[in-house]
Amino acid sequence: MSSRTAASGSSPSSSGSARRSPTSRPGASRRLVLLLTVACGASVANLYYAQPLLHTLAVAFGTANGTTGLLVTVGQAGYVIGLALVVPLGDLLERRRLIVTTLVCTAAGQALAAIAPGFTVFAVAVLVVGVCACVAQVIVPLSSSLAAEHERGSVVGMVMSGLLIGILLARTISGVIAGLLGWRAVFAIAAVAALLLAAAVRSALPPVPSTERMRYPALLRSILGLIEQLPVLRQRMLLGSLSFGCFSVLWTSLAFLLSGPPFHLGNIDIGLFGLAGVAGATVAPVTGHLADRGRGRLATTAALLTLLASWALLALGRNRIPELVIGIVMLDLGVQGVHISNQSAIYALLPDARSRLTTAYMVAYFTGGVILSAATSALYASDGWSAVCLLGAITAAAALGVWVVSDLALRHDAASRHPIGQDL
Repeated sequence: MSSRTAASGSSPSSSGSARRSPTSRPGASRRLVLLLTVACGASVANLYYAQPLLHTLAVAFGTANGTTGLLVTVGQAGYVIGLALVVPLGDLLERRRLIVTTLVCTAAGQALAAIAPGFTVFAVAVLVVGVCACVAQVIVPLSSSLAAEHERGSVVGMVMSGLLIGILLARTISGVIAGLLGWRAVFAIAAVAALLLAAAVRSALPPVPSTERMRYPALLRSILGLIEQLPVLRQRMLLGSLSFGCFSVLWTSLAFLLSGPPFHLGNIDIGLFGLAGVAGATVAPVTGHLADRGRGRLATTAALLTLLASWALLALGRNRIPELVIGIVMLDLGVQGVHISNQSAIYALLPDARSRLTTAYMVAYFTGGVILSAATSALYASDGWSAVCLLGAITAAAALGVWVVSDLALRHDAASRHPIGQDL
């Protein structure tokens, strides 16, 4: 593919592929969008049930806080594996069957976590659940494919709002259940919920045919080709990695902050802090509308500035709940805004390769989370909350710098190739 084709997002031919134009669809019904939104949020929630329970799990298994904090890294590493190896199958297999099968495997992983006799078995269960939680990223490009062209940003924004709500409410639900019934009940209930969701998807979602007929190894290799050929994809991968890194810095360390002095909060109270981040879900449809109207650059810039500013309030929240809560809200608004802008930009590139574009982007996205969650576990244990906030602020500033420099370079390249540039 030429750089001109890559930059403009026109679709190249692909050997052995069976193409279907997404613009030929009349659009997704509200009922179907709601189903996909719930399925996306409920699926990804499985990755986060352990996070507000880290202190409780450390006590239960007799492990140090730093070691227990690595459960976040294990789950995210599993998610990266699923993104790299499972999500591309969304272009190759019938997607309803893929979603249902993965949800059943999620239920098995959560059941193992519920009965785990020790830390090692629990960590294995977290890894399995992490791999299977990637089904949310099969659902997101599916929603984009089912939507009409004029509503794609809004539909993706709606489904992504469900994803963020699932991420954040998972912490609240987990904390409340653990406080009332014990931590094992959290994972037993999650196993049952995954089975019920699999049945609902099997019943309500119509079969969705594949868009590719190439062999699986060739499908995986084609992802590397997309990364090489599409500069906008590379830009958004790096932005996503840094922004989700900020998210991981906060949520890896927050349970330890709140369970220690001066707060000394229990599981239920720590879980309730997830509600503060739900406000971030409100930005998803707004960001989607801005992308539909060609204002993606504005949305990205505003989100990155919000993300950077949030760390000042989070640092002040070391001993004060109000600043801490406002900082959480701002951080989640910023992360969600960047994420929706990124996905709107990459899904406009190659409509028939959305699952593979999602794989490339989300592997980078969660790789940033894995690296920074591991760094945060070690940093909090040695230097505390102030050092963690400094790490978050540096990461957010790096994301803003990457955005400014790369956007100027892409706009200059577009201007040299086309009389009228386009919003990326």
